[in-house]
Amino acid sequence: MKSFKWLAVAIAAILVAAACQAAATPSPTGGGATKDIKIEVVSHGQASDPFWSVVKNGVDAAAKDMGVSVTYSAPDTFDMVKMGQLIDAAAAKKPAGIVVSLPDASALGPHIRAAVDAGIPVLTMNSGSDTYKQFGVMAHIGQTEYEAGLGGGERMAAEGVKNALCVNQEVGNAALDLRCKGFTDGMTGAKVTVLAVDLKDPTGAQNAVKAALQADTTIDGILALGPTGSTPTLKAIEDLGLLGKVKLATFDLSPEVLKAIDAGNMLFAIDQQQYLQGYLPIVFLTLYKQYGLMPGGGGVILTGPGFVTKATAKQVIDLSAKGIR
Repeated sequence: MKSFKWLAVAIAAILVAAACQAAATPSPTGGGATKDIKIEVVSHGQASDPFWSVVKNGVDAAAKDMGVSVTYSAPDTFDMVKMGQLIDAAAAKKPAGIVVSLPDASALGPHIRAAVDAGIPVLTMNSGSDTYKQFGVMAHIGQTEYEAGLGGGERMAAEGVKNALCVNQEVGNAALDLRCKGFTDGMTGAKVTVLAVDLKDPTGAQNAVKAALQADTTIDGILALGPTGSTPTLKAIEDLGLLGKVKLATFDLSPEVLKAIDAGNMLFAIDQQQYLQGYLPIVFLTLYKQYGLMPGGGGVILTGPGFVTKATAKQVIDLSAKGIR
């Protein structure tokens, strides 16, 4: 897996260089210059979210580098009905391609299949690595969520954690559910409980974590599934005076997460390099429109997982401030 990830990134770098050189060149198949290429991105995460803002930065950077027009849209909340409607609206524009996250295959699959059947190239990114193929999607850009969770569980088990929570802010989101499942399997011989929280109410989420810790004082580890979940979780641990006693880790990066790791208040963050998840699909769809090129052979082009720890946090903080990590 690791070698495939670096191979994919190397291929991407070559393709980016080729695309930049040919950005204004008319397509041999009649596609025109890249300025005429329009791509739609539909995600389940809002650009205002700390994680998804980095994805959006990658989208915007790729659009600029490739000289194409890209529209980014997302529902106001985690709403699969609305997201399906956004995919339909994107397909109705008959773009050169659509990039979509796929957190719920049963809800979004028919909308994606309709776009594919209409002759629109579709790539998935971020979530959907286990289901994208069944809808005719050309390739997936992201990490395999179960394996990422498994690695997190193995690391936390190595720290001696015996009773852990997996704090899930979107139960039913297939990617997050797979993270918790992988985490559980990685914590061999340990107890893992999934705690559902609603991050539209951060105070409520913080109180839910506090209540769980007070109800079971043997809990000694917590995995959050994103920065918006790790923030109230860390506050709950601090409020109860359990810093250093309850080990905390999270998926994904934010300035707050990096500061907590650097300060020793968080063990690690599982980094899926979401900037690439926004950037690479735009590059790939541009080259596909121009030259019929598509890396990955219809497989998963890996952007993670990687692990940011106290030893590496400082190196990442500057890039996080620039909206890249």
